[in-house]
Amino acid sequence: MKRKDVKLYNLIFPIWLLWLVPITWLVIMPANFLIDFLVTFCAMKYLKIPQTWQKVKSVIFKVWIFGFAADFIGTVLMFLSNLIDFNYETAFGKWWYQNITNAVAYYPFESIYSILWVTASIVLSACFIYLFNYKISFKKLEMPKTEKKKVALALAVFTAPYLFFLPTSWFF
Repeated sequence: MKRKDVKLYNLIFPIWLLWLVPITWLVIMPANFLIDFLVTFCAMKYLKIPQTWQKVKSVIFKVWIFGFAADFIGTVLMFLSNLIDFNYETAFGKWWYQNITNAVAYYPFESIYSILWVTASIVLSACFIYLFNYKISFKKLEMPKTEKKKVALALAVFTAPYLFFLPTSWFF
């Protein structure tokens, strides 16, 4: 199997879908904003943080933008599985293509290795969601550090890009 045999369906969803079908941005961006808003608001309400509405309004734009940035970082790791170049005529190259490159891009549940790769990508994004929110988005927010950490953790857990597990094989 040579490199030129890699077909177009071996691209990462949803970032490539957003590029290939730009109209999906009209759905993804407001939906992402709404989810970020709800998680931030509910986490602050649950923690009984005073003036929740004002605090959420002051940080939601940063939370939303940095959420996209964190997802992009995870997407880079996902895409690295396609960029790592092995000779696909060797035994290891064939194994890499079947268990990592093709599986990550087309159907992550095809092998345990692709599941681990995609999980690592999601965890990486979640870590950056936490860091970006705790260190940047909530930096000027008047709240105790422990509460900032808890809200950032809630965002990391509930807004991590679990759609990375969505098989592109369902769409092609």
